[in-house]
Amino acid sequence: MEDLPPNARRVQAALVAAGCRGQVRALTDSTRTSAEAAAALGAETAQIAKSVVLVADGRPVVVLMSGSQRVATAALAATLGVAHVQKASADEVKEATGYPIGGVSPAGLPAGLEVLVDKGLARHEIVWAAAGTPHAVYPTNFIELLKLTGGRPVEVAEAT
Repeated sequence: MEDLPPNARRVQAALVAAGCRGQVRALTDSTRTSAEAAAALGAETAQIAKSVVLVADGRPVVVLMSGSQRVATAALAATLGVAHVQKASADEVKEATGYPIGGVSPAGLPAGLEVLVDKGLARHEIVWAAAGTPHAVYPTNFIELLKLTGGRPVEVAEAT
């Protein structure tokens, strides 16, 4: 674990503390986007559990969803009971999660940060999530993401 960057070590420690079996993998190729992560792993884009940070009526919210889908902001607003949802800025992402854009991990998020897990991730036996940097990931699944984050299962993906 010493060969991992500090944020990736933080993720691995959070995984161990939560009883998760996934091991953080550092990659030479970028995993900043779902497409890059899928290419680096030889996986489908749908198997990437992307962390989308949004601001809902002034408070940050993390939505975990399949890399092949987009958040339907109207559905998210209705789910949260808020009037306005917008994409978080890079500074807002870092402040809310402690991670940079492209490396926001579901593991090791600050206590009290609201997390929603889109049910579309349940279609895949294994999904890959960011591990604190744009060059690190770990394997997980829908149930583990719920347990790890204390997240709420929702359906907020745009219709395809």
